Amino acid sequence: MSSNTPMASATILERDARQATGDHTVHPNEIAIGVVIGRASEYFDFFVFGIACVLVFPKVFFPFVDPLTGTLYAFSIFALAFIARPIGSVIFMAIDRRHGRSVKLTIALFLLGAATAAVSFLPRYDSIGISAVYILAILRVLQGLALGGAWDGLASLLAMNAPRERRGWYAMIPQLGAPLGFMVASALFSFFLVNLDEADFIDWGWRFPFYCAFTINVVALFARLRLVATDEFARMMDLDRLRPVPALELFRHHAGDVIRGAFVPLAAFALFHLVTIFPIAWLALNNTSRSPGEFLIVQFSGAIVCAGAVAASGLIADQIGRRNCLIMSASLIGFFAIGSIIAPLLFGESAIGQTIYVTIGFMLLGLAYGQTAGAVTARLGNHYRYTGAALTSDFAWLLGAGFAPLVALFLSQRYGLAMVGVYLLSGAVCTLVALFFDRSEMRQM
Repeated sequence: MSSNTPMASATILERDARQATGDHTVHPNEIAIGVVIGRASEYFDFFVFGIACVLVFPKVFFPFVDPLTGTLYAFSIFALAFIARPIGSVIFMAIDRRHGRSVKLTIALFLLGAATAAVSFLPRYDSIGISAVYILAILRVLQGLALGGAWDGLASLLAMNAPRERRGWYAMIPQLGAPLGFMVASALFSFFLVNLDEADFIDWGWRFPFYCAFTINVVALFARLRLVATDEFARMMDLDRLRPVPALELFRHHAGDVIRGAFVPLAAFALFHLVTIFPIAWLALNNTSRSPGEFLIVQFSGAIVCAGAVAASGLIADQIGRRNCLIMSASLIGFFAIGSIIAPLLFGESAIGQTIYVTIGFMLLGLAYGQTAGAVTARLGNHYRYTGAALTSDFAWLLGAGFAPLVALFLSQRYGLAMVGVYLLSGAVCTLVALFFDRSEMRQM
């Protein structure tokens, strides 16, 4: 093979990066910081798009329909990324095998940041017609493909370096990226909503959070490359512990484990957008007395509670085991869903009720989501763990969260808020059934 091939270039790139970082032992705390920064940047991109689906896109890209229909259209585009995500994992795993993980990660994060930032420059429907909608959909698909490629194996590396008695604690650390990403996204939107009049916000204010995405992703890229390019990470790859394998090979040997793993987190993933994106849509469409900017501040506070609950899940899992922690959190989400069915108006017009719903929802989300990472990937074995963890997560997001805002909004507007509780309950039941059929004590190694 010629030294001018892409594979050789990738090898040289990784060698130079390793020389820059030095051949030192990577401490789990270093890995944890890199993981959190990377995950937070990914969630920031997705939450910016999700919030805009409610507050911006119906007016900017779908002014030719009523607000409810426009929001449903926007949520349909929102779901495209979750459909594209597993496809992106397959494509970028092939890039990883052929050109190296540094090349893969660089392409994926630049694509994610560029696709998100490009939305900020997209003309309105009034300017270029339906082409604006098509371009928005294409950019959303690119986001999903890029997120599939952003899987770097650092979460698995963190777990493998964690002390056995603290695996629950280290397993929850990557999950902190979700509340942190939401806090940054909600704070930016809230700032512009509160300080601009509606005309200025719709004209240019909403574009700034999208514009920030590229810078945030570049910072995250360097934070992650610093670890991915280390000799220690390379040695683990060489030991066959974090090696990308073809998807067909994975499914030929572990299709059942991937499917079961995708259903285990459904309680958390169903709740994920029901406390973040859906409530904003409900308030905006039902003309309540609380403004979206004010409600985003309430959700910001809820995300702080969520981060604390994620940390608590690590302590709880180390005491009672990950499986028992997941059973407990799924059961609590089930009771929360039943309460939402019995008393759906708790979230309706009452500002106090809205705050209670959001706070409890975020707390339960943190407890459940904190231990969902790689919940059953220990069954995959070392050879399949890297690819298996990525695709299991992709399918879990697709089944549990991809269509959640769309389904919840449609059901609530057609049949009432109680149906949102029914939808959430179905996710909790799926998790409990999946855990019933998987009796192993889950661990992430």
